[in-house]
Amino acid sequence: MDSRRNFIKKVVAVGTLASAGVSLPSILPAAPPKGKASLNLSFQEGIAPGNSLNEKLDYMENLGIVGLEPGGGNLAKRVNEIQQALKGRNIKVSAICAGFSGWLIAEDPEKRKQCMESTREILTAGSELGSVGMILVPGFNGQQPSLQMPKAREILLEQLAELAEFAKKHNTAVILEPLNRGEAWFLRLLADAAAMCREINSPGLTCLGDFWHMTHEETSDRGAFISAGKYLGYVHMASRKRRSMPGEDGEADNYIDGFKGLKEIGYQGYVSFECGTKGKREETVPAAVKLLREQWKKA
Repeated sequence: MDSRRNFIKKVVAVGTLASAGVSLPSILPAAPPKGKASLNLSFQEGIAPGNSLNEKLDYMENLGIVGLEPGGGNLAKRVNEIQQALKGRNIKVSAICAGFSGWLIAEDPEKRKQCMESTREILTAGSELGSVGMILVPGFNGQQPSLQMPKAREILLEQLAELAEFAKKHNTAVILEPLNRGEAWFLRLLADAAAMCREINSPGLTCLGDFWHMTHEETSDRGAFISAGKYLGYVHMASRKRRSMPGEDGEADNYIDGFKGLKEIGYQGYVSFECGTKGKREETVPAAVKLLREQWKKA
């Protein structure tokens, strides 16, 4: 308990320093970098232009994209299709995006059971595809009635421990995603997600930092990533104002501070596009990729 209190104090300290405009030191616990950080870009299936998965993958290869993030819905039936499409390519499945039924902090035990069972099915299919994990949200604002604190956290940790053990046996992971308050009342800060990962302490559980949600909730992108440290398993990317392609919101789309944090913790995972576009994909997608690579170099 004392160690958790100390951790929370440090998180608060980071927010205070960031809001005061002070450069943030690495005061939060993070594993020493295992190697030089790298920008490994990934696309969800709807990002690249193309009429088929193969056309999309051809486009992605030409841009140097190395990850594909499929949705979790009906994934078991698509394993062979995706495996065949990726054969001989320099693209791998990055994470699986959701697709589960029910939610883990539901008051109704049946809804929680649905979520556990569907999550296991997606994790199994994701494992066959070599995925680094499956993205999981504990509950959205519209999913009611939900458990309240502290019961919600207690029940969630029990379920996550069970799912993490299952994921570990399948050489993959559950990736816990914080959202912004417009989408979820529970779990909005990366440091809180990392704290749960720390408590369970299993390679079968990591967390996700989403620049879109972080724009609304975090005082510092860099501080948030440092707070996650070795538990950061995945990153989502979108423009800052409209959740479009990076760059479509002009000067607001500056990710250098966050990229500095990723470099400090030696992040070597995927940075995956989860966004729409207001323009033509043939123009906005390559422009976004170019922007991120330029800002990564500046970080």
